[in-house]
Amino acid sequence: MSGALALLIALALLAFGVWTIIDAAIADDAGRDVSGWLVTLGILAFLLSMLVTSSLTIVSPGDTKVTQFFGRYLGTIRKQGLLMTVPLTTKKKVSVKVRNFETNELKVNDADGNPINIAAIVVWQVADTAKSVFAVEEYENFVTVQAESALRHVATSHPYDFADPGEESLRGSTDLVSRELADEVAARITIAGLEVVETRISSLAYAPEIAQAMLQRQQASAVLSARSKIVEGAVGMVEQALERLERDDIVSLDDERKAAMVSNLLVVLCSDSRSTPVINTGTLYG
Repeated sequence: MSGALALLIALALLAFGVWTIIDAAIADDAGRDVSGWLVTLGILAFLLSMLVTSSLTIVSPGDTKVTQFFGRYLGTIRKQGLLMTVPLTTKKKVSVKVRNFETNELKVNDADGNPINIAAIVVWQVADTAKSVFAVEEYENFVTVQAESALRHVATSHPYDFADPGEESLRGSTDLVSRELADEVAARITIAGLEVVETRISSLAYAPEIAQAMLQRQQASAVLSARSKIVEGAVGMVEQALERLERDDIVSLDDERKAAMVSNLLVVLCSDSRSTPVINTGTLYG
């Protein structure tokens, strides 16, 4: 319930206790025999004010208070403001705000056995305040350790690059790997009453000792892929040229002349350097 009324009662009892003690001192100086019960009444009022004060608590936005009565869990206060609860309870603040942290950069071996450096950002919050307080010792440290353990497991389950068909790689399927990491972290920390909002891979690279070799491998793969595209395009252009020549009846070519033309066109189209044309004023047959 609202703590405003309880605060007023506590202040009133405190004021009444102070007044009775002062009145008892005045009565004692005046020779009246009433100081004993006045002092007792004042002490009782003071103790009652302390009892009421022990029931007051302040809950800020984004925070909760887990309450215990002599070791027994009573519940969690989620309403904000000045509130009154059961007297003589202990109250522990638990934040339910969304929090995030970045894991340490881990050095692990991917599915192909290549050493890589990887790190991730984990966004999380407390879902069950009672579990977060009573199920684990320190839930902030718990989520950090479990997130790094899950990241290590996910990183060893996928290759860094050059995945087989139907397989996700760490570099090529970052979103899928992030979702897999989120699911695994969530499964590990649910025992502590925590939930994962989002995870993202923040750092991913080959380890320094193999980075140069892997860069050369990537460059070679890129060159092969580019060459394959060039050859595919060149063959298509040669095919179109021959069809156009025959369709428009520009020149009549036998198989040997077609082979020569194809050879020359492929050399021109696939060459890295500029070609130098040679004008042949004779014939192919000497």
